Amino acid sequence: MDIASSSISWRSSSACNGGHCVEVAVADSWVALRDSKNVAGPVVTCTRDEWEGFKLGVLHGEFDLL
Repeated sequence: MDIASSSISWRSSSACNGGHCVEVAVADSWVALRDSKNVAGPVVTCTRDEWEGFKLGVLHGEFDLL
């Protein structure tokens, strides 16, 4: 997967203000994440199934701090 040559659309939460956010791009088989302050920096990618698993973990409190 070559994100740099892909014509993908990055988006951030509507709650994001001040540019300190995580941006997400979704394609057919993968999801990419980047820091909105450093758009040329590293990009984290995962499969759509992994992304769905992460979202479920967030919803179920799996990553809550004690």
